[in-house]
Amino acid sequence: MEHRPFHLAFPVHDLAAAREFYGDLLGCAEGRSSSHWIDFNLYGHQIVAHLDTNAKPPATTNPVDGEDVPVPHFGVVLTTTQWQALAERLEQRGTAFVIAPTVRFRGEIGEQATMFFMDPSGNALEFKAFADDDQLFAAD
Repeated sequence: MEHRPFHLAFPVHDLAAAREFYGDLLGCAEGRSSSHWIDFNLYGHQIVAHLDTNAKPPATTNPVDGEDVPVPHFGVVLTTTQWQALAERLEQRGTAFVIAPTVRFRGEIGEQATMFFMDPSGNALEFKAFADDDQLFAAD
């Protein structure tokens, strides 16, 4: 099955802060933009930050493997090498993690490296990596 890029549009309070976070910190190349939105290339996927100064992300969490996972959230499943490089870059830049880089479900089906953090507008992001990508959709 051929994988195609996904598209996600989400609200941000400040386009300059979004540009710094997604462009400078996460290393996303910028595509088209206007005074109300910016396209970013997030590991080959199109995400679009839309200006909405009134948007308030929900402050909901769900318990997963002993952690309070923010919901909703988005991100990308990376290779282990990509995940480690991103975790190191974020740590070096002093990123405040919601869930620091860790391995979840250790020794179980779906074992994965994961980390959660927020963008400047409060949108939650998760980046994860599996030692075995076949575990992505593995069932108990």
